Amino acid sequence: MANTTIFSKIIAGEIPTEFVYQDDFCVCIRDIAPQAPTHLLIVPKKPISTLANAGAEDQALLGHLLLKAGDIARQLGVGDAFRLVINNGAGAGQTVFHLHIHLLANKKFTEGNLGM
Repeated sequence: MANTTIFSKIIAGEIPTEFVYQDDFCVCIRDIAPQAPTHLLIVPKKPISTLANAGAEDQALLGHLLLKAGDIARQLGVGDAFRLVINNGAGAGQTVFHLHIHLLANKKFTEGNLGM
């Protein structure tokens, strides 16, 4: 059984949250500590602790998350200027061990300003 995380509690409705988007496979919420004017988290409902722990059976889900990121960015009107970030493991800055994609936008990103 997977560890209970804040994301699994949000998905289960145990923590009230306004969803930017949700479907049968994922939810999208606003980050509580934004690193850009638009900073969303796209979280699969399936509890996968890290990207490296995803298996071949998760291929369609991972593709779905990326396609939804593009759809959500268009719906929010950020155009084609957005960044997607997945932190894998504590050494890479992952603090919640439930796979999630950061969607950052409305900020100019440069090489010295990675946004995460």
